[in-house]
Amino acid sequence: MKKILFTVLMLWVFTACKKEELSITPISSGTTENFYQTENDFVQASNAMYNSLRTYPDRLINLSETRSDNLYAASVLITQPYDPINAFRTDIVSSNYILAAWNENFNSIFRANFLLEKLEQNKDVIKNVALRERLIAEARFLRAFFYFDLVRYFGKVPLTTKTVTPLEAESIPRSPVAEVYKVIIEDLQYAISVLPPSYQTTNVGRATKYAAQSLLALVYMTRSGPTYGIEGPGLGLNEWNLALPLLNDVIGSGQFAVNSSYANIFSHTNQNPATNKEAVFSVMYISGLNPVLGASFVSLTVPDAYFTSVLGKPAQLGGAGRPTSYDLYNSYENADVRKTFNYIQHYSPLGIPGNRPFVKKYLDATKVPILINDWAINFIAIRFTDVMLMKAECILKGAPGTQTDVDAIVNQIRLRSNASALTNVTIDQLYEERRREFSGEGSRWFDLQRSGNLVTTMNNWITTYDELKQIQPVVANWIIYPVPQSQMDVKPGLYQQNLGY
Repeated sequence: MKKILFTVLMLWVFTACKKEELSITPISSGTTENFYQTENDFVQASNAMYNSLRTYPDRLINLSETRSDNLYAASVLITQPYDPINAFRTDIVSSNYILAAWNENFNSIFRANFLLEKLEQNKDVIKNVALRERLIAEARFLRAFFYFDLVRYFGKVPLTTKTVTPLEAESIPRSPVAEVYKVIIEDLQYAISVLPPSYQTTNVGRATKYAAQSLLALVYMTRSGPTYGIEGPGLGLNEWNLALPLLNDVIGSGQFAVNSSYANIFSHTNQNPATNKEAVFSVMYISGLNPVLGASFVSLTVPDAYFTSVLGKPAQLGGAGRPTSYDLYNSYENADVRKTFNYIQHYSPLGIPGNRPFVKKYLDATKVPILINDWAINFIAIRFTDVMLMKAECILKGAPGTQTDVDAIVNQIRLRSNASALTNVTIDQLYEERRREFSGEGSRWFDLQRSGNLVTTMNNWITTYDELKQIQPVVANWIIYPVPQSQMDVKPGLYQQNLGY
């Protein structure tokens, strides 16, 4: 299998945005204007566009898992970069995690816009019309993917569907969330109409029709969530009935299946999306190359002391580690295989009271890489189990279906993990099941957003489990993150900061 996502395109180089410029566009090298001379040039450019996904799982750990009740990501000395995120501090406007989420998503959108423009300008270069249309659809899928990522973190963001210069960017304000969603939905609808249902051999890993349908369903579900009185991702639109047919199409395709073995979903030997039936859309990695194209998300939650003292390996990325919340860990039945597979049990971290479990879902102790950011394992960004549970959520929210349908879906997931069956599953039970199933995968904060119970759930959890007394009571304004201060400073008055920061 040829992993297309991180093919290095040496002639298409995008440098990081200068700090004094609005990060809607990176500065491109002069070679890009003359690059698109053959069909293969466009394919390589598309491959490089997928490279923008490389840090997506890290963002999920740093900004979703760490913010949520899944992790007690606190340290005694309050010196870790994730401490302010975990504690809901208002000075996170200068957090590198937040700046990275802004810059990397906008750089990725620029790449998609740039490729789309070149596909239009040089359309005669690609004689294969089907190939050209597919490349357009892939670029629009990824543009939608990255804009959706931005909306869920920041709410309103600058909106552009063409490349702009740094000077032009200084005149583009943040667009209302509804306008950004309009572009996201149009892009995904186009992708659904063009992309194939699957790929073979060299193209495995590219976006498919079913990836686009799954993402669009999640967009509708997110828009259906409550507003909380802020300009965030929820619009209260009650579009569950729009999401359900898309999910049913993915489920009815017969192309995917709930893996009978939970552990096998994340096995380092089950990485091919063509054979891993849980993988609707994956971020793919290759280890051992220069520049590094492996994954760093694997060890973000694991303390360095585990690698050094237990495995005898060099320190990784966890620092003091980000322990799993006691209530999440204890919510698993003892026989539930997810409990033993997902966590390092009762490992004592430095500086945090008690013995704490840590997420180790993606960690294979026999395959620890030499470099800390070079793991050879993919990240399933859209998992079939998620598609199934999203369907159950839609039904519980009023889309067509029965309680029997919901119970069957939830129990298929639970019985796969040797947990007991449930009857008359409620929406709260469904969200708790999602919490257990997707621990360490970055969905919890967004699930809480959508549930309508984020503020209440988090404050109840903080009251009970914040032993170090570092976390502030949550208010609705903190459901989304602030615009990075460096962006606010470029042209004062262009952006209005999100309330509460």
